[in-house]
Amino acid sequence: MEQPKITVYGAPWCPDCRQSKQFLGEQRVRYNWVDIDEDEEGRKRVQELNDGKQIIPTIIFEDGSILVEPSNAELAAKLGISPKAKREYYDLVIVGSGPAGLTTALYAAREGIETLVIEKGGIGGQAGTTERIDNYPGFVEGIGGGELAEQMQAHAERFGVEILPAQTVTGIMTDGDHKLITTESGDEYCSSAVLLAPGTRYRRLGVPGEEDLIGAGIHFCATCDGPFYKDREVVVVGGGNSGVEEGLFLTKFATKVTVIEFNDQLGASQILREKADSHPKMEIKLGKAVQEFKGTGHLESIIIQDRATGENGELFPAAAFIFIGLDPNTAFVKDLIETDKYGFITTSGTMETSLEGVFAAGDARGGSTKQVASAVGEGATAALMIRNYLEKQQGNRGYKGD
Repeated sequence: MEQPKITVYGAPWCPDCRQSKQFLGEQRVRYNWVDIDEDEEGRKRVQELNDGKQIIPTIIFEDGSILVEPSNAELAAKLGISPKAKREYYDLVIVGSGPAGLTTALYAAREGIETLVIEKGGIGGQAGTTERIDNYPGFVEGIGGGELAEQMQAHAERFGVEILPAQTVTGIMTDGDHKLITTESGDEYCSSAVLLAPGTRYRRLGVPGEEDLIGAGIHFCATCDGPFYKDREVVVVGGGNSGVEEGLFLTKFATKVTVIEFNDQLGASQILREKADSHPKMEIKLGKAVQEFKGTGHLESIIIQDRATGENGELFPAAAFIFIGLDPNTAFVKDLIETDKYGFITTSGTMETSLEGVFAAGDARGGSTKQVASAVGEGATAALMIRNYLEKQQGNRGYKGD
């Protein structure tokens, strides 16, 4: 395998380092990580590059250029990711580039609908960071999430879809029949319709020590961070499909993967349970609740409680990967449209939200099944509903599909 050509010098306790690592991971950019707390030569290198100062993250690129404490916008510019779309007006703006968003974009563009997709992270959403997808029809041997995302992106772009990555939508306003979409960079885009497909993020446990150690031993993406724990023991919290799938992936690197499940049985599918039970590197602990993460600067141990006896125990993994459910990325529209009590977007039978001209699809929509195949279906349906809406608004579009 080709070695990464970017080196990130930092430390687990550094929030700016975590931000840069997360951004690179979301963009599926491979890099070498040097922990200057553990690597004396790395620490000296940072000081050498910063006039004797120890400033992190310090990132060295293939061409020899260096970024110190970069913002995501600076990283995006260095990686050649455009920070701004080509135009200010589009027929349709899609927020999110997961399977639902990209499918909507593809179908809409085939209709001649000028479409912009805005994505805050990496193309493909959570599906894009999944090591392997085994239940998407047509791929008998399964397909890597990143590969599927790349194919979906190429397919959409073939029909003229414009994709704007590494930009976060901060707000949506209405101006008559038009929608005004604002990004964190201060840019504004106008459209006749909007599709919300912002996806979800992994839920936090909310126990002591968790927030302080995120990125410093506590992670939510095995594909992004698993390789850093080669030949070490790790823990996965959560025994559903995601937890077991990611746990199986982690066995490629870790010497042992312990899955901690709150309930008395795994919630994963039968085939995944069988794989986990028979894997020599995996151990399953049922009926256990995480009470606390302990560590100074990096995860050192996990306190777990046996729910039947109330007795506490302590584990000493190098890292913990948490997969206990999903929360929707809908905070930026919570005061604009109706959501359920969990924050998932409510829609009508036409996929339209409570705000006319704003539609929703994918994992952030209330009632969605959180599966790639169903997200694709929702995306196709949303595109046709949006076409009908625009046809009514503009009176000059008709479906010309196969």
